[in-house]
Parts: sequence; C-alpha cells; structure tokens
Amino acid sequence: MAVRATVSRFPIDTDAREVSGLLWGVTVAPFAAVDENGQSPVYGSDGDLLPRCENCWAYFNTYCELEQWSWSCSLCGNLNGLSSDAIERYSRPQSCAEMMSSFIDLELPPQESSDAAALQACPVYVAAVDLSSSEEFLELTKSALLAAMEALAPGSLFGLATFSHKLGLYDVQGPIPVVKNVFVPPDAEGTLSIELEDVMPLLQFLAPVDTCKDRIASALESLRPTTSWERTAGSGQGMEGVLLGGRGFGVAMEALCSYLGFEYGNTFALARIFVFLSGPPDYGAGQLDTRRYGEQYASKGEDADRALLPEQTPFYKDLVFNLLILLLLFPIYVEVEELTCVSQAAVAVQAGVCVDIFAVTNEYTDLASLKFLSIESGGSLFFYTSTEDSTLPQDIYRMLSRPYAFGCVLRLRTSTEFKPGNSYGHFFPDPEYENVQHVICCDSYATYAYDFVFENNIGFSSKADVPTLQIAFQYSVVVPPQELSNSGEVSTSRTKHHSLQRRLRIRTVQFGVAQNINELYDSCDPEVVLSLLVHKVILASLEEGVREGRLLLQEWLVILTAQYNDAYKLVQYSSGSSIRSQLDVAFSQCPQLQPLPRLIFALLRNPLLRFHEEGVHPDYRIYLQCLFSALEPSSLHRAVYPVLTSYATPDKQAYPRHSLSRAALLTSGSPIFFLDAFTILIVFYSSTADPTLPFPPPHDCLLRNTINKLKKERCITPKLIFIRGGQDDASIFENFLIEEQDVDGSGLTSVMGFVSFLEDITVKVLEFIK
Repeated sequence: MAVRATVSRFPIDTDAREVSGLLWGVTVAPFAAVDENGQSPVYGSDGDLLPRCENCWAYFNTYCELEQWSWSCSLCGNLNGLSSDAIERYSRPQSCAEMMSSFIDLELPPQESSDAAALQACPVYVAAVDLSSSEEFLELTKSALLAAMEALAPGSLFGLATFSHKLGLYDVQGPIPVVKNVFVPPDAEGTLSIELEDVMPLLQFLAPVDTCKDRIASALESLRPTTSWERTAGSGQGMEGVLLGGRGFGVAMEALCSYLGFEYGNTFALARIFVFLSGPPDYGAGQLDTRRYGEQYASKGEDADRALLPEQTPFYKDLVFNLLILLLLFPIYVEVEELTCVSQAAVAVQAGVCVDIFAVTNEYTDLASLKFLSIESGGSLFFYTSTEDSTLPQDIYRMLSRPYAFGCVLRLRTSTEFKPGNSYGHFFPDPEYENVQHVICCDSYATYAYDFVFENNIGFSSKADVPTLQIAFQYSVVVPPQELSNSGEVSTSRTKHHSLQRRLRIRTVQFGVAQNINELYDSCDPEVVLSLLVHKVILASLEEGVREGRLLLQEWLVILTAQYNDAYKLVQYSSGSSIRSQLDVAFSQCPQLQPLPRLIFALLRNPLLRFHEEGVHPDYRIYLQCLFSALEPSSLHRAVYPVLTSYATPDKQAYPRHSLSRAALLTSGSPIFFLDAFTILIVFYSSTADPTLPFPPPHDCLLRNTINKLKKERCITPKLIFIRGGQDDASIFENFLIEEQDVDGSGLTSVMGFVSFLEDITVKVLEFIK
C-alpha cells in the first residue's frame, strides 16, 4: 500500500494552507505490494481479533500508547480497554503483526463452508466478441484471447459469447463447439425474449480452461464477421446487402451481466467480462447516436469540447448501478463501524462482475457513454485506433498475469484535526457510510486520491497534535492451487485446488507539521500535486468543458506563483498601487516547486486538455481521462511530461534527463536519445550519430535492458519505436519536444513556447497581485 502526500509536512492550519496555494492531499495505491519506500507489509492472521477504538473505530497500531490494561487511539486519543485475550497476545509482541509494523496485512476468518469457498474460488472469465466487425479485428481478438488462455490460472472457467444483431453463447465442453443464438430486438427499449439460462445453463457455458483449451481455440477459429446481408435479414431492416447497423452491444451486456449475476456467491466470487468492441453500439437497447460528432457544432455554435464529454444516455451507467446493487440474500462483509459487519440490507455493493473494454476502432464510438461499464465496475478501458500496431494481445496477457483483489472496501480515517474532503478514482462511494468506497476489482497499479480540509480553525496548533492517517483495505484474493494432503497423515493422494481468502490490509501513517511556509514548500512532492490537479481538471472538464479545465489549471499556477513570491518577499510594494518587483515564476529559491511550471505547461499541451478543433478525437480524450485518473504519480508524471535521456553509446548513458526541447538535443552533443512517454518508448538516433553505432541497439546493451525493465514494470504495454534521424520520419519524436510549441496548440511559433508561457504567467501574477 503506497501512500504519497502532496506535502510531507502538513500545513499548521487553514490560513497556512490557503496562503501557500498548494493542494493538500494524498494518493493511495491500496493493493501495491510494497509501500512508497519499498517496504512490504507484515503478514499475519486473526484480523477479526484486532482491537478497535470505541470512539472512531480506528484499528490498533504501533503509534497507539499501550498500557497494561488499555490503549490510547493514535487518531482520536480515546482510551480503550483490552480484552484478556488481547492482553495475553500483546505480552508477546513479536508474535503480533500489529505490534511489529504500522503496515500490516491480516487474514480474516472464512465466513462460508469450505465447500462453498472452494466453489467460489473458481475464477470466471467471459469474452464478449463484436462480430459486426472486420476480419482484421477478429484476427487480433483471436490472438488476444489465445494469449489470455496462457495467462489464466489453472482451474479457471471461461465462456465465449458473441454479439451483433444476435447474441451467441458457445458450448465448448462437448466433442465440437456449438453456438446457440438469440436475436436482439432492434428497438431501443427491447430486451431478449428468453433468459440466457434457458438458452444454455451457465455451467454448460462456463468451461474449465484446463480441459477445454483446444476446443476454446477451435471455437475462436470459427468466428466470422456478420455480413451485411445477415444483419439486415436478421433485423428485418432495409434492402438486402445494405448495412444498417447491427451491433446490439447494450442488450448483450445487460443479458450477460444478469446471466452471471444470478450465480454470484454460488458459482463464483468474481467474474470478469472482456469486451472486444469494433465500433459504436447502433442496434437495440443502449444504441448510441454517433451523429453528435461532426460539424453540427460549428453550425449550432456549440462547444464540442463540452458537448462530447458527457454521456448521451444513462443506459450504461444504470447497467453498472444494477451490477452494484446488493444481492439481498447473499451476505457481504463491509469494513464499517465494526470489523466484519454482515450487511443484508439495501446497501449498494459489488455484484461480482467486472467489465474490461478493449475498443479497437478509428470511428467515433462514444466512449464517454461506454466508459462507466468498465471504470465503475473495477475494470479497465483500452483504446486502439488500428489493428496493425495494436498491443491488445500483450495488454490482456499482462493484465491477467498480475494479481488482483476483488470485493474490496476502502476506508480512510484521519486524526481529529482534519478530514477527507473529496475522493477521486474508479470506485463508488458507500451510500450509507462516509469515506467508505467500494471497488469490485483492483490490481497493484490502481491508485486513488483524497484531498483534505480542516475540521476547525485551530488545526495542528498544539505540539501534541500529530497528523495521522489510517487506510483500511478489506479485500478477497484467490489463493493459487496448493498441494494439500487429504488428511493429517502422510498420504500419496493429493489434490490441487484454489482457495478464497478474505484479508484486511491496514496502513497507519504519521506526518510532520510545517511551522512556516518555507517548510511547507520544501516538503512538496510535485508528482502528487500533479495527480490531484489532473483529477480536478478532469472533473472540471466533464462538468464545464475543456476550456474551464484549462482555466482552472492556469489560475492555480498563477495563485501559487503569487503566494510563493509573497512568502519569499520577492514582491515589494511602494507608494500607491505601483509594484516594484522581480517576479520569480521559475521558483528558483525552492527546488521542490521548480518542476511545477513545466508540468502545468505540459498538461495544457496534452490531448487531455487540448481543444477539439486541434484534432483531438473525443474518444481518445475519454481514454486519457480514464488512464490518467488511475495512474500512480510517477507514471502520470511520465505520461504528462516524458523523460528524455541521452546515451553516448547503447552501453553508456550520457545524461539522465533533458528538457523537452530541440535546443537540449543540439547542445547535449549526444548521438542517442531515449524518450519515455509512458504509453510510447522512442529510441532516436540523431542525424549526426556515428554510423558505426549499432542500430537498433543490441539486445544485451544497457539501453535495451533499461527498456525491458520499464516495459516489465508498466501496467500497459508501451509501443517501442526506433527512429534514425535523417532517414526515418521523426515527427512522432519531435511532437514530444513541447517546450518550443505554443501552449494553445498552434504549433511552432516565433517565440519559445515555454518561455512565452512563463511570460504570460508573469503578467497574470502581476494582475492578480494588483
């Protein structure tokens, strides 16, 4: 569980926070294997025995004052009694995880019988493939699913479904694959005429991967695009051979989620649906009107950046909400005011279906409407504009190869002086309990953010006040197959099985208090500030449009710069209203703040906040919103302002970091440059490089090893591009050299882009001060 704060020393009170101009908050990656310092949690058992504060319900931790019969809560100071069992345990501190570390991970006792737990432990995966597509799309999808088969854990169950103007379910457990189809009604309010369970029993549809892999591969090979004749004939529309639509995605997803949802808690604890989509839903319930993307905004005078970001229909958001509604008869365990509070009331919780969308399309698909199906169900949204250079097979293999938690509940508690203000991330809040978030599925990369506000004007004025955070993360995991003896005696009969395990991970963190604004600035982490800013501008863009998001970002930098100059006494006031000043817009006296102007400039140049008329596709913008809002701070930094490194040879690094400018390339004199933009890795050989240098770099050199290490650590598969200057098209590399580009996107200008941006900030700061 990695926890990073915008400032490592918290502001002393509300006035100090406002005067500084800085954001105050944290990012949390709850399922990360280690903390931000690389330390692993101390593992233990008996999580249900962990003492809790009777006042604020925080958990006992190493920062609590422990006496013989009682303990004082490190968050609220309340004195709590200890049970006789706890007194006995804590007399042997080295045997208790909570006495050894403030970062612990404890197993909770099982709530079901062993037979039920073993059944639920079977991971379930369903592929939903768009047949209203091309041969190239289906070939890519087949490759991706064959790669997925290799990544699935032994004992997994897999189902194959297709959708077009009909919904197909495949039975691959017989000697040959058999598909049963149900026609999708064309009207926008239609539903299937028959339940999928009546078409094919779920356990007939879900096949064991171990024994059916070859027949699954055969079924994949049989997939063919639905012809235009089939679509028009099946739907009864138009003339023969005329394509009038037929991608009944909404009905298919509604039916599949319902199909799986009835067995949640019986057959499985989590099901993942992989959606392979080649275009917008245009048939049946959930169909989208893609005509809203086009030139009509120019004629109507509408702001396309604002009009194309909200969803045009609540269908898919409502579908997710239905996934999250409690199955009333199935008890779930929620981390609320008691450790394992059994909830059988109308509390919105996970229904155990997670949806990952892989959109491979170059046409407007309206991901603004579809995104809720993935991000709010705990899934991911992947977007590829072409089948030719798509990393889809690598991405799905990588996604399935890493561990994930499910049925998660996240709770952040604070000491009494402050509290969480807003929370950000791909979760949904508990409707009853404050500061409780639910996550259907979460991997080690998933990151969430919170900002803070003071409870009162006193703040941390007392020396005894120590800002304290406690993050509790309750989750389930499928423990890989283990060989277990059928009895306690030595036996040659052994079985392999999965087991379902419920765990509680707790991290308690204490921070210092900045006694003055200089200490506050010196403790700033610009990467975490960037993370919170990105969340805020995304929300502003969705609510008010891209222009409002850009305005918010620039205003924040202006205020921060003004407050910094005032704090360091760089602005002097003379008679009247005239100002004598030497404004420092580069934060030269505070190294921790110096990266911020470049990060803001780069974010304004990013497609996330560039205008529609600059050629930014609305689906790509939505994809970036979903990606950026889930990245941990260091990855987000690379995605916004890429890292440019130079090499003297493929085996010798020259400089670890350059600014993103042509001047940096020219003055460095290095022949090789490596740019890491998170989703793209570029190796660029300058036109003046020694022709004897090996191109591309050898596989056993330092540069290649660096590239391989970065690719292995990344949550997605970055594209790797090699460019030889003077011979290959270098535009993709040059486009990342943003510091000589105008901030408003008009390309190269007669003045330096970043320099003119700082001059503009200077003018605005002077106006703000006046």
